[in-house]
Amino acid sequence: MIKPDGVAAKVVGKVLDRFEKEGFDLVAMKLVPPDLSRIEAFYSVHKGKPFYEGLLKFMTEGPSVAVVWEADDAISRTRAIIGATNSKEAAPGTLRNLYGTDNRRNLVHASDSPESAEKEIALLFRKEELARSPVKV
Repeated sequence: MIKPDGVAAKVVGKVLDRFEKEGFDLVAMKLVPPDLSRIEAFYSVHKGKPFYEGLLKFMTEGPSVAVVWEADDAISRTRAIIGATNSKEAAPGTLRNLYGTDNRRNLVHASDSPESAEKEIALLFRKEELARSPVKV
């Protein structure tokens, strides 16, 4: 997911381009308006943590772009492409290093496991919105 800071900074195309250049296949994408109840469900794993309320506030500042990608070893490859959670500590050339600003305004969210991905995708997309097996050109 490209967070509100990425949408506001107008770097959505750069993020998408990076994943396409890395060989990922686009399965689904949509602009998601800020919705507190959906964001609370999405980040429920962090409820009660010191940063939770600030995260909710940030994520309701504007729309996000929800994206589903497919690729071999997609989760670990995605994590390498986006970089460390804290943008200031992210490796050079990673998306968070290039476009993030700190630990919260870090441009993107990426699932950390197949189970998380399944839950997060279900919160953002209906099954019929997922277009698997894209035609190769």
